[in-house]
Amino acid sequence: MRLWDLATVIRSKNAGPFTLTIDVVLPDMASFRRVLGAAGLASARIATLYDVPADTVRVVPFERVLTIKVALPRPVGSGAPGDRDVYGCQQHFPLAGIEI
Repeated sequence: MRLWDLATVIRSKNAGPFTLTIDVVLPDMASFRRVLGAAGLASARIATLYDVPADTVRVVPFERVLTIKVALPRPVGSGAPGDRDVYGCQQHFPLAGIEI
């Protein structure tokens, strides 16, 4: 099963010009715990998907709202030459495809 099969919402957006956040909203506590414990959601795995150093990836669970937030550096600042997604809204796809 892939993350996109389990999550209710997966979205990305800028958190300033140099940071990207990805929100993963789950439908219930069992799904939340399953995703949070998945090897694919480890910082090192996410770093590989996005080609960033593992120590720059933060995975923050918000149990109360069944949401997991992933924060990582953008490869290029928002709006800089070479930026292909000024708002960061199309960057969740690599994470959405991880195996859970």
